[in-house]
Amino acid sequence: MAGDAPAVAGHVRQARDPHVPGNVLVSIGALLLGMLLAALDQTIVSTALPTIVSDLGGLEHLSWVVTAYLLASTAATPLWGKLGDQYGRKRLFQTAIVIFLVGSALCGMAQNMPQLIAFRAVQGLGGGGLMVLSMAIVGDVVPPRERGRYQGLFGAVFGATSVLGPLLGGLFTEHLSWRWVFYVNLPVGVVALTVIAAVLRIPRKDTRHVIDYLGTVLIASVATCLVLVASLGGTTWDWGSPQIVGLAVLGVLLAVVFVQVERAAAEPVLPLKLFRVRTFTLSAVISFIVGFAMFGAMTYLPTFLQVVQGVTPTLSGVHMLPMVFGLLLSSTVSGQIVSRTGRWKVFPIAGTAVTTIGLLLLHRLDENSSTAVMSTYFFVFGLGLGLVMQVLVLIVQNAVSYEDLGVATSGATFFRSIGASFGVAIFGTVFAGRLSDKLADAFRGARLPGGVSADALKSDPRGIGSLPPALRAPAVHAYASSITDVFLYAAPVALLGFVLAWFLKEDKLRGSVTAPDVTETLASNPVERSSYDEVCRALSVLGTREGRREIYRTITERAGYDLLPGASWLLLRIKRYGWVEPGVLAERGPVPLEVILDASRQVEERRLAVREGLDLVLSDTGREVAERLSRAREDSLAGLLGDWWGPDRPTDLVQLVKELNDELCGSEREQPQKGRTTELS
Repeated sequence: MAGDAPAVAGHVRQARDPHVPGNVLVSIGALLLGMLLAALDQTIVSTALPTIVSDLGGLEHLSWVVTAYLLASTAATPLWGKLGDQYGRKRLFQTAIVIFLVGSALCGMAQNMPQLIAFRAVQGLGGGGLMVLSMAIVGDVVPPRERGRYQGLFGAVFGATSVLGPLLGGLFTEHLSWRWVFYVNLPVGVVALTVIAAVLRIPRKDTRHVIDYLGTVLIASVATCLVLVASLGGTTWDWGSPQIVGLAVLGVLLAVVFVQVERAAAEPVLPLKLFRVRTFTLSAVISFIVGFAMFGAMTYLPTFLQVVQGVTPTLSGVHMLPMVFGLLLSSTVSGQIVSRTGRWKVFPIAGTAVTTIGLLLLHRLDENSSTAVMSTYFFVFGLGLGLVMQVLVLIVQNAVSYEDLGVATSGATFFRSIGASFGVAIFGTVFAGRLSDKLADAFRGARLPGGVSADALKSDPRGIGSLPPALRAPAVHAYASSITDVFLYAAPVALLGFVLAWFLKEDKLRGSVTAPDVTETLASNPVERSSYDEVCRALSVLGTREGRREIYRTITERAGYDLLPGASWLLLRIKRYGWVEPGVLAERGPVPLEVILDASRQVEERRLAVREGLDLVLSDTGREVAERLSRAREDSLAGLLGDWWGPDRPTDLVQLVKELNDELCGSEREQPQKGRTTELS
């Protein structure tokens, strides 16, 4: 019987967590590479855009290089999530990488703007899958309590790419070619693809979904029609032209059809019932405005820096860093303050106000602005965005029922992504329209050198360098004022967000939604997760934030005992494994030997555990104490869920709390290995 115990122990471990592969770190590393590809692609292109449009022509189509990617990834996101549930995430993740790499290679080979825009859409289709599936696979390969720690790595990737993306884009453009902005994805993607094929082992899921293909196509079509109206109206076609009117009418008709389809859909891509929740509706509109302002500015500021200020592509990335640092700083600080205080309403109000001020400051920039002034204005603008971005996700999560948690989170981030598409498109329309008028005014009555015209300068700003000094200054000023006018037009939109933020109702936050996820707040792509995934992520992040000693002190008090925190820790280990040897436990676990020895002494003195050789096993009294400690921890986890933990709570939520509680009581690494007949609990 004793000889069978190790096999039994191994069987217990496998039954509890059958899908953890032999080398989790290698698998996580490959997933991080996949996420890196998608995250980097959102920022690396910005500093290369001025050079791209100069080479390929068509400055008026600059916005579509960004918008095509955003729209494609936004539309594809819900499909990747549900197809991964249904057909297995490993195969889908590999498919997403291949699509992304094919799109990257084609972008690098593009010979004109229409080709580049089409290939960016292909990239976006793959990028949406990389974002969604990499985070979902973490849940497949990592136990619930560890997910917060590993998902924090993905947040770090986003923070790093926010800083490195503009710099790398500038370096490649300046020292190699803008095409390497896309080619760089190929070696990284091949490594990720190879490692995932060789190492990643996850179970085949068979979660059946009624996938809302029609709703997905319709909402993507509505967004595309409206973005086309915003980007082509007043530039390519007049606002009253049949083409623009036709696109607007088609967008409205498709929106009506979308509403009808979503009412009847079994699993709608955007449940209409969410809009009956005032907080969700207001947050969705504010998210749209934040995306509008952020990506509109990030797309056109490098053009201002390179064309107007005359800095290199690499230095334009450096000049963008104050905005990124402001965003990361205020986003992190606001999240921490909300987590500690539970008060959040001040942040969307302050954030939208500071963003509006930032846009007005950006409007004041011109060709003579100093680096210090630009850096200050960029920092203020980033500070405003960061104050509001982190908190909007928490507000939405706090306002809905458990069953709607996943789709509400996805919905809020979806609107931010659509806002980004509109922002880039509308900023582009305003910029192109203003530039045409101002270049015409600047050159009125002037004799231009051969081969140089206002239209040529719109397509290729490098032609400014061939102008005589008397004409060069007016041309640069035309570019400067055209770009900064964009920020003036955007300020009232941000001001609308400020007004709407006052109407948000500050409900008390549930404990489980005070753990923001950077990937949900800094990414332009919407997320696609179930309600279970969202709660698991939040509770696991909270678990890693709590100090180990503090956890056991709290549950000891809750259970009504006067024990050392280490003694409670030890009792729960003995309860789980059936026995422990303190010296071996110190070698394998994170708790120092002296703490374990003090705990051992206390549980023996109080007759909660007895010695059998070198081992400690629970007495009858100790078994009762350990059971109460375990229930106290389970109750403390459940308490974080607020009204989600009601009488009719779903079984998957009950199972999650039980799993997290079990993992707190011991890890595989500490599992005793010698044969015993003791009960494994």
